[in-house]
Amino acid sequence: MGAEYNGTRPTEAGERLAARLDAARARRAPALVLDGALGTELERRGVPSQLPLWSARALLAQPDAIAAIHRDYVAAGADALTANTFRTHRRSLAREGHGARAGELTRRAVALAREAARSAEREVFVLGSQAPLEDCYRPDLVPSDAALAREHAEQAEALAAAGVDAILVETMNAAREARAAAAAARATGVPFLASFACGEGARLLSGEPLEAGLDAVLRSAPAAVGVNCLPPGAVEACLPLLAATKRPFVVYPNLGAPDAAGGFCADGLFAPERFGALARSWLRAGAAAVGGCCGTRPAHVRALVGARAE
Repeated sequence: MGAEYNGTRPTEAGERLAARLDAARARRAPALVLDGALGTELERRGVPSQLPLWSARALLAQPDAIAAIHRDYVAAGADALTANTFRTHRRSLAREGHGARAGELTRRAVALAREAARSAEREVFVLGSQAPLEDCYRPDLVPSDAALAREHAEQAEALAAAGVDAILVETMNAAREARAAAAAARATGVPFLASFACGEGARLLSGEPLEAGLDAVLRSAPAAVGVNCLPPGAVEACLPLLAATKRPFVVYPNLGAPDAAGGFCADGLFAPERFGALARSWLRAGAAAVGGCCGTRPAHVRALVGARAE
């Protein structure tokens, strides 16, 4: 049974986002185009993003670089920006002595995305990333149930308080953490999406089937489910399972592999045109939103906009 609402209500923008996802699933409206990567794009632009802070490091040193990337995704045609909150939860920040600044940095990240969204001549939604508490590629590090409940609640509440239109529970690698993150997001009253990192054969990085992850979050009534940060070639096996949930679903794969030093190593094999061509098959399968994860750039988002128009 899902968590109970705590009395807060979604914003009108959040309600519009959920309605647009529903309409896209029903083919009454075009699919949404999400933005692309932020952490790897910071690295491409010469902004240090070493672990453990990853993209959050730029919030401390070069917030203008984050703002510029958000603006570039808006110019490329993205319908939604994901705020740079992937590593603003207390646990990761504490590793470099910034744990007490978790709320402050979450607010800063959301404000940067919101400012870029407002620069558009169309509505651009702002999502708040709610990521695994530990390394997203290491399901063996998932904390205890008590820690999951406590820390995901803190981060979800911080995202809601910062004014996101929806919470993006993303890159979940194990059903147990996905369940806790989804319940925490649901408790804020803000719409949320829940997305999983998978390997081959539609399996979570924990080895669990994708169905186990989906079952874990569906009880909390997400506005959409999806897969992200998986190789493009691994998407196809996931599509029937996502469609079977009868919920809107999103797809935003990566273009590379994890790297111990920098966090990610882009392979460069997927030019924007090829990425857009692949996205057409995801859209034909019923995707309500498509985007890009690590390794993708504004040019990939432009290719997604073109694929949607066909």
